Amino acid sequence: MDKGKAVMSMGRRWAVDFTDNSTSPSSRDVPDPLGFTRTSQDQDDSTLSREKKNAEANWKSQKAWEVAQAPFKNLMMMGFMMWMAGSTVHLFSIGITVSALWQPVSALQGVGKVFEPYKDSKVDLLGPKLVFIALNLVGLGLGVWKLNTLGLLPTHASDWVSSLPPAQEVEYSGGGFL
Repeated sequence: MDKGKAVMSMGRRWAVDFTDNSTSPSSRDVPDPLGFTRTSQDQDDSTLSREKKNAEANWKSQKAWEVAQAPFKNLMMMGFMMWMAGSTVHLFSIGITVSALWQPVSALQGVGKVFEPYKDSKVDLLGPKLVFIALNLVGLGLGVWKLNTLGLLPTHASDWVSSLPPAQEVEYSGGGFL
């Protein structure tokens, strides 16, 4: 009862004091049972945590490769849409071409943000990043090819006629009376 009164006097109605003030040997002094060692338990825990970290690293690597190959699906879809748009200059074909140019450029600007969730000391992101960049550059090349197909790129000499100086006259002719 004295102990209960001491707890009540501390102001807490429900409290349990777990400190062991007895003179009997505590459970820490009791030897471990046969076949049980605390170090082996710690090793099992470290092995499990190491396996868990390896599994997480493998998952991150697999997801990084999936993200790296995602532009390939977009590339096929954009190629089909460009083919359906035809080779004449009209609003739909120009819109598809601008989209084909804009998507790879914006993806290339955000390469770091795309692979940010997969950063880990055990995951090598160089390969997935290079594949991601290469596929987006192929998509950009597809857009530039479509611009050339539409005749919107100045690739012929006749496209630069306005910047050429006027030709020098080699002969002069004049009409007159003899």
